[in-house]
Amino acid sequence: MALDAWRLAVGTLTVIPVRPPVEVNRPIAARAMVMAPVAAIPLAALVALVGWVGWMVSLPSLLVGLLMVATLALGSRALHLDGLADTFDGLGAAGSPERALAIMKRGDIGPMGAVALIVVLAAQAVAFGAVVDGPRGAITAGLVVCCSRAVLPVACRRGVPAARVNGLGVAVLGSVAPVVAWGVWLSAQVVLVAAAALSARWWLGLVGGVLSITAVLILIRRAVRRLGGGTGDVLGAAVEIALAIMIGCVAA
Repeated sequence: MALDAWRLAVGTLTVIPVRPPVEVNRPIAARAMVMAPVAAIPLAALVALVGWVGWMVSLPSLLVGLLMVATLALGSRALHLDGLADTFDGLGAAGSPERALAIMKRGDIGPMGAVALIVVLAAQAVAFGAVVDGPRGAITAGLVVCCSRAVLPVACRRGVPAARVNGLGVAVLGSVAPVVAWGVWLSAQVVLVAAAALSARWWLGLVGGVLSITAVLILIRRAVRRLGGGTGDVLGAAVEIALAIMIGCVAA
């Protein structure tokens, strides 16, 4: 079960080639979400390496940030970014929940999704570039990437329904025990505070953690009220929003 959960987490959240899980059920899906911050370590290390190399060759900080964001997008198949755009298009649409879900399922990006992408990506790029001012800053950036994935078990905790009857979200939403979900989140906050202490002030990590989880909880609540539950797109949006807030606070 643990191996299948690991394969599901790595295969879903990164481009790292792994064998597909032999079985996918609710317990395995729950474990996969709990493993999300650890599954992101190789990708986070690559992002940190790109930032460190960019700093070493004296690239402009904004360019370094853009390269780090691009690396993160490529390494995750832009899965979370796609979810961010679809979520804002759906939540901003008029009409019934069914119409909003249909809009989210389409492949195109509407104005709300485009604005969300521009704002979040710009915030991430500027913040990443500001954080990476040396080896410690690169390590901080990588750790923040891992910590941002800790919102997934919280967003998938029991009590959060799925808006659809099929799709990846159905397998993971409502699958994680609340005590486990919050335990993963609190553990990630310890890491986030330590990461902030490496290149900034430790309390900025605490602020980033509180603000990011608040934003994610508001997003999930809005999705449940507007759509009838969460979706895989909403989970992706939660990750991107959490990352932008965390790295922004650490860079402050």
